[in-house]
Parts: sequence; structure tokens; C-alpha cells
Amino acid sequence: MTEKKVTAAASKKSAPAKKTTTCKRTSVKKTALVVNAESVGFRAGDVYQTLASAGKAMSVAEIAKAAKIGTEEVYLGIGWLFKEGKIKDADHLFTLA
Repeated sequence: MTEKKVTAAASKKSAPAKKTTTCKRTSVKKTALVVNAESVGFRAGDVYQTLASAGKAMSVAEIAKAAKIGTEEVYLGIGWLFKEGKIKDADHLFTLA
């Protein structure tokens, strides 16, 4: 008959396992901002429609959130609309002219 050998590690009682928390990593997609007459014109349309539907003066962040576009795209659209005289600025809030 063979005897079981007890090792030092097996003879010690193991401590309860610690719970570890893991953070979910979100991937951020970097998209290139296309600057040409067509895309800037579309962003100007987005900004114009957002201001028209809101019926009030809005900040760049509010326009970006409502139109679901980036702030850089809002600035492109605002520049286009300023050039055409379609919007005006009052205390960093934009409204239709």
C-alpha cells in the first residue's frame, strides 16, 4: 500500500480568492474629417436645420449634440453659414439671421 505524500503547499489552507474587477475598455474610433465643398455644405445644412428646428440661439456644443455631429463639423458648417449671411452670433450663441 502506498502512502499519500502531503506537500507543504497542500497542507496550508488556501485563502479565499479575491474578487478582481475589470474595466471595460471602449475603443475610440478616430475618423478623418473630410474637408471639401460637398461635406462642408452638408454640415452647414445640418447646422441650419438644427437651428431652424430649435427656434432659439444655441451654443456649438448644443448644436453638435442636437445634430449628432462633432464640434469640428459644427465649426465648418458655421463658417459656411456666416459666409452666406445665414446666421449671426450673440455672446457665443448662434441663431438664424
